[in-house]
Amino acid sequence: MKRIKIKNGKVITPNRIIPDGSVYIENNKIVEVSEKDILFPDSEIIDAQGNYISPGFIDIHTHGAGGCDFMDCTVEAYLKIAETQAKHGVTGLYPTTLASSNEELLKSFEVYNQAKKQNTKGAAFLGLHLEGPYFSMNQKGAQDSKYIRNPHPEDYLQILNATNDIARWSAAPELEGSKEFAKTLKKHNILPAIAHSDAIYEEVVQAFNWGFTHVTHLYSATSGVCRRGCYRYAGIIEASYLIDDMTVEIIADGIHLPASLLQLIYKIKGPEKIALITDSMRAAGMPEGKSILGSLSNGQEVVVEDGVAKLPDRTAFAGSVATADRLVRTMINIAGIPLLETIQMISSTPAHIMGIDKTKGSLEKGKDADIIIFDNNITVKTTMVEGTLI
Repeated sequence: MKRIKIKNGKVITPNRIIPDGSVYIENNKIVEVSEKDILFPDSEIIDAQGNYISPGFIDIHTHGAGGCDFMDCTVEAYLKIAETQAKHGVTGLYPTTLASSNEELLKSFEVYNQAKKQNTKGAAFLGLHLEGPYFSMNQKGAQDSKYIRNPHPEDYLQILNATNDIARWSAAPELEGSKEFAKTLKKHNILPAIAHSDAIYEEVVQAFNWGFTHVTHLYSATSGVCRRGCYRYAGIIEASYLIDDMTVEIIADGIHLPASLLQLIYKIKGPEKIALITDSMRAAGMPEGKSILGSLSNGQEVVVEDGVAKLPDRTAFAGSVATADRLVRTMINIAGIPLLETIQMISSTPAHIMGIDKTKGSLEKGKDADIIIFDNNITVKTTMVEGTLI
C-alpha cells in the first residue's frame, strides 16, 4: 500500500485556503485533506515548506510546448510536450489538433494511443480535442484554409469511427450540417464547442440547444457585434455573456486579452464558467526567436517576441506561447483576481467542463492525487500525477 503525506503547506481547497494543512494520499487517491496533523503510519513525507499545495492544472486546449507540436505526429513530440507542461504545473491535458487532412488526423490518433501508454514522466493525456476543420473562412485565424470545410456525415463519421479518444470538437455552428454534427457528437459523449465562427446571437442560442455549450478561446476568432445591411446583430461574445450556462475559455497570457477584458469576463461569467487555457504552440517554454506554427513538415514560420508568437510581418498574433503557471500569474498580478478563484479556473472548472470532475480538479477525498506545490510567485516546485511524483 503506497501512502504519502504532504504537510506544512497552504492547502488550496474548493472553498478556502487552509493556512497550515496536509494532504493524505493512499494508493494514488486523496484520502484526507486536513488542518490537523493526522497520524498516517508508513507514509512517505513531502514537506511543502510553507508553499501552496494546489490541485494540478488542467489544460483543455494546447497544441504544443518544449519545441514540439502534437501535429508532428510522433510519440517523442507528445511525451516532450507532456513533460514540459508538467514542469509548469499541468497534471492533465487535452492534445489539440489543427485543421488538417483526414490522413494526418488519423495518424495522430495512432500516435496518441502509443504516447499515452508510454507517458510516465509528464502530464496525463485525458482525451483529444479536435480544433477544426469545420470553420468559418472569415474567422479561420492561423488555420490552413485549404482544409476548412462544412461538416458532412461521411467526413466526420470516418473520423469518429477511427477512435474513441475524442473528448471535444471545436467548430463553427452556423455552417450547414452543424445540427446533425452536434447531435452525433453528443451521442459519442463528445463536447461540441464553438470556435472560429461568425455566428450571430440567434445562431448561438440555437447551437447551445443542440449541445454547443462551450466557447473556444473567447474573443479570439469569435464574432462580436456586427452590421448586416441596416441592422445590428450581437455575436458569440455577447451570446456568451447572455447565456448563463455557456462556459468559456480564455488565453490568459495578458496579451491575447488585456487586463480589462480578463476582468470583464470574470465579472460577468464568474470563475465557475471560465477555464484558463494556454492554447500553446511548440514555442511555449522555449527561448524567443523563430519558430514553426503547426507541424514541422507543413507548418508556417512565426517569430516569438514580447511573450507571444507573431506572423513574420508582425501584422497579427500567430499563437500563444503561454505556460499554465504564467496564466495564473497573469490573472493574479495583472487582472487582480484572487488566488482561490484563479486556481478554480485552471483546475475544477476545466474538469467540470470536460466532465471529469468526479475524479479530478480539486483536493477532495476520493479524487486522483493530481497535486502541485508552488511558491508565492507561482513557481512550480513539485508536480504529482495520480500519486506519482514526476
